[in-house]
Amino acid sequence: MTTRSASPTDPTSPATEKDSPDGEPLYVLRSVERTFTKGGVSVHALRGIDLTLWAGEMVALEGPSGSGKSTLLQLLGALDLPTAGSIRFAGRELENASDRVLTRIRSEEIGFVFQHFNLIPTLTAQENVWIAMVPASTPHQAQVARAAELLDQVGLGHRVHHLPSRLSGGEQQRVAIARALANRPKVVIADEPTGNLDSKTGLEVIELLAELRDTAGVTVILATHDEEIGRRAERRVRLHDGRLVEDRAVTKARA
Repeated sequence: MTTRSASPTDPTSPATEKDSPDGEPLYVLRSVERTFTKGGVSVHALRGIDLTLWAGEMVALEGPSGSGKSTLLQLLGALDLPTAGSIRFAGRELENASDRVLTRIRSEEIGFVFQHFNLIPTLTAQENVWIAMVPASTPHQAQVARAAELLDQVGLGHRVHHLPSRLSGGEQQRVAIARALANRPKVVIADEPTGNLDSKTGLEVIELLAELRDTAGVTVILATHDEEIGRRAERRVRLHDGRLVEDRAVTKARA
């Protein structure tokens, strides 16, 4: 994968297109705004976001609480639409897509990992993964087999029949990551995936996401408050008061 670098004249500017990999970008955001109304007052969560993300990147969205990270993740995940501007995902304009198309995109092309794991407590690890495949037309036995395969891939092959209550926080997040990969998505979106984990376990989860980015060929976009987590990404995008204030590649070598 070609690593994108920041403009040589401005270390905080986004990489130029000539520095980017060949082919069509995975995401193109242009002049994106998201405004909410609370108690009759307009809250500008995102202000004029211009951003291009490429397939195969591992991107950290950073910034303080209220900076717009979660709002931006919701837009990238087709869970919400912008108030103004355009979002293009895999060649399609999300703001003009029907509810049916957006639902299909969320189900088939985007995997989600949340801070609170969101596992169903009465289902085993394997069942929590294959349930994500239920809407697909794949035969049930193939779904069950893929769930077991994914759990083995995230290091939980020996825990497939355990309920979430019998798993540690790190193990529960690994189940959630396996579930996010169930339908072979183009991108995995993770909102504070280490927020409920200790620092050591959190770094293990981030290294797992980086490894899966390489082996499963997915793009990883994660929001984090943690400086150490941000350094593990290949690209760091910083928001402040709803504005994109920094977009730079991390200068480090990968094996």
